[in-house]
Amino acid sequence: MMKQIPLFLFTLLVFSCNTNPFTGKKTLALVPNSEILPMSFQQYEQFLTEHQVIKNSADAKMVKRVGHKISSAAKRYLTAYGYGEYLKDYRWEYNLVKDPAVNAWCMPGGKIVFYTGILPITKGETGIAAVMGHEVAHALANHGQQRMSAGQLQAVGAVAGNVAFMDDPENQALFNVAYGVGSDIGVMKPFSRSHESEADKIGLTLMAMAGYDPNESARLWERMEKLGGSTPPEILSTHPSNQTRIDNIKSWVPGAIAQAKKFGVTEFK
Repeated sequence: MMKQIPLFLFTLLVFSCNTNPFTGKKTLALVPNSEILPMSFQQYEQFLTEHQVIKNSADAKMVKRVGHKISSAAKRYLTAYGYGEYLKDYRWEYNLVKDPAVNAWCMPGGKIVFYTGILPITKGETGIAAVMGHEVAHALANHGQQRMSAGQLQAVGAVAGNVAFMDDPENQALFNVAYGVGSDIGVMKPFSRSHESEADKIGLTLMAMAGYDPNESARLWERMEKLGGSTPPEILSTHPSNQTRIDNIKSWVPGAIAQAKKFGVTEFK
């Protein structure tokens, strides 16, 4: 059986990949979007029924307006680079929810929520565009699909190790501890941090193409940094540190502006 598991993993990796249209890289896709998106849409609708959705306020309208601009920019980008059908199963939706948490998120398929608690940090439309670009980028890059796939591979590795030590309970227990910590800190958390950085970079391009100044993204994270609060060391976190994000974003801004100019966008809010 031990000889079959590596072949199984190899088969999964070779035949269960997609291509990220923004980076050209192959990405894990063990769970198809045909399964993920219906679940995402259902969970989103359930979330909205359980929370206070703000409608028709100036802020709610602004969130929707920015969302439309960012998703339209994504469509222009994808069509120009030969991915015209990429968004055919997306069902974009942008909602503002009353919640003091400083947060926003986008589920697979384009289902977006902004919490009212993040609005004092965004400080207006361009700040919302910085957050929106980042969250939309997560969906476009299929980061949810990749996390699910990585989790499945992590589980397969755990099974393989337990099978290998099935006749040695003491070493099996040691393996489970070492594998749990090692795969989390050494694989899963870096994987998540790479997704955050990728979403930051793609998001800059999207907001610039939508006519928003990508420099605002760095200023947004500088405001986040001033909020303070205890955070774990970067190596133990699923997100890059605020300073890492700020430095990376500043280095990527010129590329985002250059990309926007290719699409005729030369002025930014």
